[in-house]
Amino acid sequence: MAEAAALSAPVPRDVQYLIIGGGLAGLAAANYLTQNGHHNFLLLEARKRLGGRVMTLEMGGCPAELGASYVHGILGNPLYKLAIANGLVDVTQAPKPHKVAAVTEGGKRVPFAVLQEVYEAYYWFFKRCEEYFSCKYKPPEGVQSVGEHVELEIGLFLQRFPPDQKRVRRLIFDYLLKRECCITGCDQMSSVDLVGIGSYVELPGGNVTLPRGYSSILHPVVRAIPKESILLGHVVKSINWNEGDERSSQSNASAVNVLCDNGAEFRAQHVICAVPLGVLKAQSDLFSPPLPNVKVEAMKKLNFGVVNKIFLEWDAPFLTPEISEVILLWETIDETRISLKDRWYRKLYSFCKVSEVLFVSWISGDEARFMESLNVKEIADTCLKILRKFLNDPSVPKPKSCIYTAWNTQAFSRGSYTSIGVGGQQMDIETLSSPLLAPGSEGKKPVVAFAGEHCHSTFYSTGHGAFLSGLTAAQQVSSYNDCSVGVSLSRQSNPDMKTASISDLSSLLGNLDVSGNPNSRGKRDDGGFPTPR
Repeated sequence: MAEAAALSAPVPRDVQYLIIGGGLAGLAAANYLTQNGHHNFLLLEARKRLGGRVMTLEMGGCPAELGASYVHGILGNPLYKLAIANGLVDVTQAPKPHKVAAVTEGGKRVPFAVLQEVYEAYYWFFKRCEEYFSCKYKPPEGVQSVGEHVELEIGLFLQRFPPDQKRVRRLIFDYLLKRECCITGCDQMSSVDLVGIGSYVELPGGNVTLPRGYSSILHPVVRAIPKESILLGHVVKSINWNEGDERSSQSNASAVNVLCDNGAEFRAQHVICAVPLGVLKAQSDLFSPPLPNVKVEAMKKLNFGVVNKIFLEWDAPFLTPEISEVILLWETIDETRISLKDRWYRKLYSFCKVSEVLFVSWISGDEARFMESLNVKEIADTCLKILRKFLNDPSVPKPKSCIYTAWNTQAFSRGSYTSIGVGGQQMDIETLSSPLLAPGSEGKKPVVAFAGEHCHSTFYSTGHGAFLSGLTAAQQVSSYNDCSVGVSLSRQSNPDMKTASISDLSSLLGNLDVSGNPNSRGKRDDGGFPTPR
């Protein structure tokens, strides 16, 4: 019986390079290997689509970015260069005017001059936080987080105002801090390291949107990769990176053994692990032997925040065309006395127009996690109540459809993007991104390289950071002078981006009607919902 079982066991497939993860980082690595003549590789993607935390859905006649939203910066950004080269950016289009209405819970609109005054003050408060990273001055004694430092500055700023003026300015600061949590990718700004925040580098040029959606940037990357080198629906459950011995650095003996949930097994000389930080944190048993303690400790010092979006679509416009965003100035409450169930929605800080009939709202932290447990009708009804309350208009119509993202419960993301936690530093990202070396190779053979936005020490949390980390990882493994392992690859089905994405969204598209079953939930496929940023 044992012999029969052994004969029926799947035969491991040998490749020189194995990439785990088909997001921007993994695709960049595969593209690099292809362009540089290294064709003996496979890319394993757990989902039935490519792109990871990049996913665009058409809604309300325009792209709805369920995941990454912007190309952050122009100068020095490889994604912008790629977009320009492939005609994905309209450089002649003038930016649309952005006029906001900041409104209190009582429906009173705050003068724009007050909003601008507070925003400018906050801008400099935040800039001073970033300067600690590169200047010789130390933060005030006992102040370790961005949140603590900003609160210190806010307190000093508000001292000059009488109570009523102080109150409305405090509400605006609260809005800006909620917004900053979504930008930074954290639960609260008090969880972000004060010195570490300055390690992030912002590229010049502002945030750029792609007219055909962020997913359009994937096509020129995927196009160069051989179709037979991409395997979808392969969930990796173990990476044994210590199978080789001293001979593995001198011969064709495979250094890494990878096993998937579907029983497929792969042996590779080099693995590029391009799974999100949230997955690395959640799956402590993914690596055998476990990751070195220095990497585990580095991961603990990095936040992997949850940032979700809610998209609401109407049949017809209801808000004046001059207003492009409604900012919600919630009254201050004692959160310790109110359950998350009764206050989660207060973390929503605005409703922004994607088009005249499509709005998006962002939410982060524990409130975003809680929202994922709700059904789509409850979320849509709550948003409608908020709009009617702040606009002081009970006639705001019900939206015809609603979609919300659920990044925390997505098994192949487990969150959104990375920030440096209190006590962490840029070096922790560099430690996490350093490759695992083969035993007996005298510290030369990288058997597991790491990629993803969490692996770029200055561009973490961004698409271009993920892309560049994939290029770096591919360079690390391909530059090692190793013998190629012979392999015969069976031809796989075409991993067409459009087809795969539509198939992956089939269960979501039935959940758009918010007037239906009150027990219906938002989309839950095997990871189709990506992240903002």
